[in-house]
Amino acid sequence: MYGHVERLAQEIKKGAESVEGVEAKLWQVPETLSGEILAKMGAPPKTDAPEITPSELAKADGFVFGFPTRFGMMAAQFKAFLDSTGGLWRTQALAGKPAGIFFSTGSQGGGQETTALTAITQLVHHGMLFVPIGYTFGAGMFEMEQVKGGSPYGAGPLPETAPDNLQTWNSAKLSTKESALLLSQRS
Repeated sequence: MYGHVERLAQEIKKGAESVEGVEAKLWQVPETLSGEILAKMGAPPKTDAPEITPSELAKADGFVFGFPTRFGMMAAQFKAFLDSTGGLWRTQALAGKPAGIFFSTGSQGGGQETTALTAITQLVHHGMLFVPIGYTFGAGMFEMEQVKGGSPYGAGPLPETAPDNLQTWNSAKLSTKESALLLSQRS
């Protein structure tokens, strides 16, 4: 809603595209709030990324889903989109496809891990294979000098540290590169 997820998505796209033979596309889910409400919230204008449809999901080989956190779970807009994928669930069109997640919260205690854990249920019901980042993103993962977001479940910036926190952006890029390598080996 405020651009943190989009910025992280751009870094994730770079990480995926650093793997030979991998094509990454950015999409956004349909907005459920009116323009008037978004303006009152101070939300920036939407990007030019196309809106995704359930049929586009079926065409992909794998996914890295990103969403803001609301009250410890994915935002309603993303949940509404996933709720529209019942036809894909019925035909198991997404079964066996690898999927990772990333997210953004408004504070360090804003629910990054609960968001990840509740999001995994969406993947599991579709039969997707959850690909976590684990603690694979370099020496800075245990550095305690600064507050940073993210978890072994997925990358996640904290708005108050995101602009200057290269560890968050690098972990996103690296984890996605590893996921893309896994995907390219499956093909």
